[in-house]
Amino acid sequence: MAEITLPQLGETVTEGTITKWFKQVGDTVAVDEPLFEVSTDKVDTEVPSPISGVLTEIRVAEGDTVAVGTVIAVVGDASASAAAAPVAPAAAASAPAAPASTLASSNVSAESPAPAPAPAPVATPAPAPAPAASAPTATSEGSSIVLSPVVRKLIAENNLNVASISGTGPGGRITRDDVLATIARGGAASVASPAPAASAPAASAPQRPAAPKAVAGARDEVVALSKIRQATGAHMVASKAISPHVLSVVEVDFANVDVTRLRVKEEFKTQEGFSLTYLPFIARAVVDALVEFPHMNASLGDNELIVHRYVDLGIAVDLDYQGLLVPVVRDAEGRRLRALSREINDLATRTRSRHLTPDEISGGTFTITNNGSAGSVLTMPIINQPQVAILSTDAIVKKPVVIEVPGFSESIAIHPVGNLAMAWDHRAFDGAYAAGFLSRVKLILETRDWSSEV
Repeated sequence: MAEITLPQLGETVTEGTITKWFKQVGDTVAVDEPLFEVSTDKVDTEVPSPISGVLTEIRVAEGDTVAVGTVIAVVGDASASAAAAPVAPAAAASAPAAPASTLASSNVSAESPAPAPAPAPVATPAPAPAPAASAPTATSEGSSIVLSPVVRKLIAENNLNVASISGTGPGGRITRDDVLATIARGGAASVASPAPAASAPAASAPQRPAAPKAVAGARDEVVALSKIRQATGAHMVASKAISPHVLSVVEVDFANVDVTRLRVKEEFKTQEGFSLTYLPFIARAVVDALVEFPHMNASLGDNELIVHRYVDLGIAVDLDYQGLLVPVVRDAEGRRLRALSREINDLATRTRSRHLTPDEISGGTFTITNNGSAGSVLTMPIINQPQVAILSTDAIVKKPVVIEVPGFSESIAIHPVGNLAMAWDHRAFDGAYAAGFLSRVKLILETRDWSSEV
C-alpha cells in the first residue's frame, strides 16, 4: 500500500481543493497517469499518480480543501481490496478554494466542477487525517462561522462583514468564490465598530462607499463572473490600494530591430516553428537594463526593498479574452534572444492549452504585458504584487520620424514605432530612476547589433 498526499503546488501554496477525481476506487492507475485535479489560489492543475497499482481508497472528496501533505488517497497492488471512497467527516471542515490569477496571475482553468462523488461500498474505511482546523470567526451577531484560513484572510483584508456573505459551499459554508464574488460586487457592509465612549471624540474611521449595483432588465444578458475574473478583479483592486502607481512612457523606433528581424524571420520560423515577434527583443532589452537598474527588479517587503539578483521574467498571456495568466521565464538574465523566444513561445502555448504547473506561474520578479498584440497604443498596467513595476508593450505602427542622414542634417523617414509604458511603485524609487531604466531599454533596442543574437 502507498499513500498519495497532496503535493506542494507552488512555493507559497499551503492548501488545495480537490476538484475532480479521474479514477474511482477499484480502478487501475499507471505511473504518470492523471489521478486527480486540484485547485489552489494560484492554479488549477492535473496531478499524475507517482506510482502504479489499484486505487483502494479516496480519502478526500471532490470539493473538499485540505492542507499540503494531507493523505488524500491510497494505492495498493492489484490484489488489494477496495476501501472507502467518501472522505471522513473531518476532511469536510475546510472550505473549498477557488483558483486565482497572478498578474498577476497568474490560474490555468477558469472553471472547476465540484460534484460530490458517489460512495463506493466498503468494509472498514481508514480514518482520514483531519486537516488544519479553521478557527471560528465572530460575526456582528455574536455567532461564529467556521472559515478556512484563506477565506478568513480575504474577509479581513477587505473589511467584510461575514454575516452579509451567503455561503454556497457544503452546509452553507463560505468559500473563496463567495468572498471574491462579494468583493467584485463592491463588498458587503463592514462589521460595525463599537460605539465610542462618551468622553471620546466623535470622529469615526471613514467607511469605503459601497459600489452601485446594476440590476439586469428584460433586454440584458447576465454573464456570471468566472473564478478567474473574480480573482483578477480582487487582485487588481488590492494592488491599486497598496501601491502608489505612476506611469512613465517612452517611444521606441524599432527600425534597428527590423534590420535583423525581417532578414531572418523566414529562416527563424522554419527552424523554430514559430514567428519571431518584437516581444523577445523587448524582453532581452529589459533583462539587460535591469542589471543596470536593479531596484526595478525588486519586491516590497516589510518597510524594505528586496532586490533580486536574478531575473524571473513574467509574461502575461491572454486566455482567449477569458482572463490572464503570467507564466514565468526562470533565470532570464542568462538567456540570449533565441533562447528567450523559445521559452516565451513554449510558456504561452502551454498556458493557452492549460498545461502549466503551479511553479511556472509564481515567483516572478518583473512582468511584461503584451497589449500591443491586441492593437492598443498606450496602456497603464496594474502592478503584479509584490513586484514594483510592470511594462506594457503597445502596438508598433509605421510613423514618420526624424532621422539623421550622414552628410546631411536631418530627414523624414517611415519607421515602425511603438510605446513602452511602465507602471511603477513610487515607494520603491522616484521618477528619474524609472525614466533612466526606460531610456536604457530604448537605447538597447535602437542601437544594438541584434544579428549576433539570432
